[in-house]
Amino acid sequence: MKYGIVGATGRVGQLLVKILKDNNEKIGAVMFEGPQTIDFDKDTVITNDAKTLLENSDIVIDFSAPVATEKLLKAALENPKPLVIATTGLNDHQKNLMIEVSKKAPVLYATNMSLGVAILNKLVEMVSEKLKDFDIEIVEQHHRYKVDAPSGTALTLAEHAARARGLELKDVMVTGRSGHVGARTKDEIGVFAVRGGDVVGRHTVGFYNDGEFLELNHTATSRETFARGALKVAKWLINQKPGMYSINDALGI
Repeated sequence: MKYGIVGATGRVGQLLVKILKDNNEKIGAVMFEGPQTIDFDKDTVITNDAKTLLENSDIVIDFSAPVATEKLLKAALENPKPLVIATTGLNDHQKNLMIEVSKKAPVLYATNMSLGVAILNKLVEMVSEKLKDFDIEIVEQHHRYKVDAPSGTALTLAEHAARARGLELKDVMVTGRSGHVGARTKDEIGVFAVRGGDVVGRHTVGFYNDGEFLELNHTATSRETFARGALKVAKWLINQKPGMYSINDALGI
């Protein structure tokens, strides 16, 4: 199987390259913008063109930025290949492009490739449904270089919490409080971002009531967690029929 990697010189992309090399796996092509900061095997195609990437790959893993993901998806409409999309901050148009590609090839989209976060999403949904009178607040922490906020993972957690209560997240999410904002509403779901240092990723979902509270927490201590998670689901996705898949589908949870 020939892997294609979008964002191959990024923080997680470099780890993907290293893991694949260590496992003697074939990297068919890599796509990135800017200078080449790592070495690739001589038979790996290096490009900034999504069409060329797809022509030299059996499956593509994307840890990049929304603009690069959009280029990949547009090219995949003409040359469909299995895609593992881990880029966060996608807009509605880019998500719709994913759906169109999924009609021709299997596409797995996850805002976090950690296996632990996949379980956390399930737990949040269960607790949100069972503890309906509890207030929900989500806090996420990441390194100083992260450009989108709140994180895609935090938004996914909030979506699971809202859905369990029959709510639309867009109607109840609050991402900032300042000044005389009044009392908290019953259905409100707070989602807040902290940025600093080299924090890989920490997400806390709190359920708060009078006299007690419950907090569910996941902390990533290494970006290798995301790289290995993406490779695990890629090996599963390559054998699937066209369609949209989640990491939960790949893990059977």
